Amino acid sequence: MKKAFRKLHLWLSVPFGLIITVICLSGAALVFEDEVMELCRHDLYYVEKVSGVPLPVEHLIERVAGTLPDSVTVTGVSISSDAERAYQVSLSKPRRASVYVDQYTGEVKGRNERASFFLTMFRLHRWLLDSMKPDGGIFWGKMIVGASTLMFVFVLVSGIVIWCPRTGKALKNSLKITVGKGWRRFWYNLHVAGGMYALVLLLAMALTGLTWSFPWYRAGFYKVFGVEMKQGAGHGAPQTAHGAKPGHKSSNESREHISPYVCWQQVYEELKERNVGYKQITVSNGSANVSFEGFGNQRAADRYTFNPRNGEITGAVLYKDTDASSKIRGWIYSVHVGSWGGMFTRILTFIAALLGGTLPLTGYYLWIRRIGRRAKNNIESKSI
Repeated sequence: MKKAFRKLHLWLSVPFGLIITVICLSGAALVFEDEVMELCRHDLYYVEKVSGVPLPVEHLIERVAGTLPDSVTVTGVSISSDAERAYQVSLSKPRRASVYVDQYTGEVKGRNERASFFLTMFRLHRWLLDSMKPDGGIFWGKMIVGASTLMFVFVLVSGIVIWCPRTGKALKNSLKITVGKGWRRFWYNLHVAGGMYALVLLLAMALTGLTWSFPWYRAGFYKVFGVEMKQGAGHGAPQTAHGAKPGHKSSNESREHISPYVCWQQVYEELKERNVGYKQITVSNGSANVSFEGFGNQRAADRYTFNPRNGEITGAVLYKDTDASSKIRGWIYSVHVGSWGGMFTRILTFIAALLGGTLPLTGYYLWIRRIGRRAKNNIESKSI
């Protein structure tokens, strides 16, 4: 049985190994993207000085609106519990666009743009730098990443069978990485022990990552948890009413028209009072989300609806009452990026991804060494 699994392990690793390395290492590069960006662009994400009471949300939106073209509108504002963090104002386009504004001075600090390095890492991780075809053609990059990730699952499982120790002593030896006994021994130990240490997290990342690659897998994954997947489900920020640009009145509006953003401040204040210990409150036209610090699903949030005309809260769906499909979607993301357990699990995920990236490389090294040794033995036996 082990012989069959050795062949499976080898002949799946050889063609897909380099792609798996690219996927793992690019994924590792993305784990601490937020921290790196905040370190490099501290002036964008944080205010220069906390002074007095923040300006009203409506006033800040008017400031942002003055910097936007007519085709772009404000769709929401996110306010952190950290008084030093700048307000994040979401825009209608391009997708997921936003700007940061100093809530104490009204200064528009700049756009939230993904660094080219992390954008490249993301496109490598998800699509091998490919892009979706406008004519609906085959998305080869996404397909290759999905197939390689699926093969990685079989490689990991076959590796368990091959190197599963039968005794406690053998297990102890298989988890050691020896440094002083030559390079071959070192790479062998790194391959076996590294795979053992990172196994659970690599499987978790691979199995959750496949939900973004194949609809059939995603549907099956949800069914395992007894949930029917909702097609097109999402929680994007709602658009502003009638697509009206903040601070600009249409021709049929009267001068006495009250800006729809006046009540956003009121909604924020009320939700802030209701939710002690919140992490962030996001208000958009007619709806608001409140997220909290803690472990588990990092996309968990209580959702509220309100009357856009007077700011009256009209409904609430707490996270504990959210439908199972939304909960699983958040858990999939949190497990995949390792954020479910805070900084500790993110560090472990980062290390596991790095080890996952080295496994094919050490495997290639050992395989090539084995081929060379066999060829040498064959030559020697023929010469005799």
